[in-house]
Amino acid sequence: MFARHGETDWNFEGRLQGHTDRPLNAYGREQAEALAGRLAREDVAAIYASDLARARESAEIVGERLGLPVVVDPDLREKNWGTWEGLTSEERLRVELAGESTAEHRERTVRAVERIVERHPGQRVVVVTHGGSVRRIQAAVCGVAEPVVDNCAVWALAHEDGTFTPVD
Repeated sequence: MFARHGETDWNFEGRLQGHTDRPLNAYGREQAEALAGRLAREDVAAIYASDLARARESAEIVGERLGLPVVVDPDLREKNWGTWEGLTSEERLRVELAGESTAEHRERTVRAVERIVERHPGQRVVVVTHGGSVRRIQAAVCGVAEPVVDNCAVWALAHEDGTFTPVD
């Protein structure tokens, strides 16, 4: 299962975060607590998270509720938006993008998911990451990604016989 981190002040302001390390705001912590409540009914074997504070803190809140430690993996990070980080959509219109390509981001996040699957065959795992990272995984598996992944939304994926399949 993949979950996007809780809200940050930059999410609220519509600013692109990328690799910029922003903490959860109060509402984001509430979202992570609610996510922990939803996942408490699941038989979760492990929790993984991006090393960025917003994902790591969300995962730690879930892990505390489930009694599991969080394994941090930098490859689960959001796309590095470079020159666009910290900017709103309007501000980005005036700045040329220099950062990580979508293909590089997709390769990195899929590589992390493949490692996690190898470590936990047949087990349910929670991966707390970023909206863009979830979208790259959706695109790799389904050929298309959701336009927006809400904070603390969950997207499930099954792995069997080397094939990933979305789960409703």
